[in-house]
Amino acid sequence: MSSEHEYSPPPRPAGCELCGRTASLTKHHMIPRALHGKPKYRKRFSRVERLTSILWLCHACHGHIHNVLSEREMAEQYLGRDALMAHEDIRVFVEWLSTKPAGFRPKRRRR
Repeated sequence: MSSEHEYSPPPRPAGCELCGRTASLTKHHMIPRALHGKPKYRKRFSRVERLTSILWLCHACHGHIHNVLSEREMAEQYLGRDALMAHEDIRVFVEWLSTKPAGFRPKRRRR
């Protein structure tokens, strides 16, 4: 029998796990919740992995990731901080955002 602690997200850090700013943080599921019930992802990832593979991100970093990557891309190619930072568009945005104050909110880019 599994314990409830197995399904707990990692502890909330002091700042965004991408840009490092001390802003309000949200949970970013590395394996998007919309894919948790799909057979392909149920086979590939355990329940614990699906529920606990999380990064704590500020709203700006979180929104940017979702603007740049599809849910399938996230689950198949970008399963960690290092993988996200290897994506040039995300890395450039995070480096730029890290120089801004905690309360700064960038204007949304249109797709």
